[in-house]
Amino acid sequence: MKGILFDMDGVLIDAMPFHAEAFQIAFREIVKLEIDKRDVFLLEGRPGPELIKEIFKRNNLKSPDEKLVEGISNRKKELFEELQRARAFTGVKELIESLNCENCLKAVVSGASRKEVESLLEQNNLGQFDLIISGEDLEEGKPSPEPFSTALSKLGLKPSEALVVENSPLGVDSAAKANIEYIITLNNTPLELSDFHGIPNGIDFVTKRIFEDTQSARKFLIDWCCPNDKLNMT
Repeated sequence: MKGILFDMDGVLIDAMPFHAEAFQIAFREIVKLEIDKRDVFLLEGRPGPELIKEIFKRNNLKSPDEKLVEGISNRKKELFEELQRARAFTGVKELIESLNCENCLKAVVSGASRKEVESLLEQNNLGQFDLIISGEDLEEGKPSPEPFSTALSKLGLKPSEALVVENSPLGVDSAAKANIEYIITLNNTPLELSDFHGIPNGIDFVTKRIFEDTQSARKFLIDWCCPNDKLNMT
């Protein structure tokens, strides 16, 4: 048995631009602070309150109290609901349907709320997952190994039997700390490879494990999880 552990935002669903915009507006309204959307992409994977505190730190501001963090977090959630028109990336639905061989488990591992994860997956007809790990299931978000280690435990898999698909530096760190191999799909991101610290420098990794988008990783993922299922290669 093998398992592929997908991050959601930025890997399956093109939601990160809407998250970034919602955070920018919330900080502008409540703190009168203009934040760089790259910071939101760099911090993707952290639970919202932790991300908010880190943005204060990066802007050399006094650490916010819990009431302020809660206010920014709630406003961001409201704005995201108003703004988001997130859709699955091209080819994602077909990819997930192709990974339907008997020995291939599929999980979504996200720091977002379960309500948000389930809503976005349902909106995009992506219901073919064996497991969903959301922020409520975790004590610590990415870059802690807990999100992916929790998924392994619930699926009954060893690290060597899993592969992570990530788009964020913190997600890659989380997978590495959990001793799970990973691939990177860049998709719609302002980040560059230099933002991913600690990834192997060899040309073999860059050419075989880093993909322009999730659709480009289709053959690699099918070969890895369903090597004998030739019908899915068409």
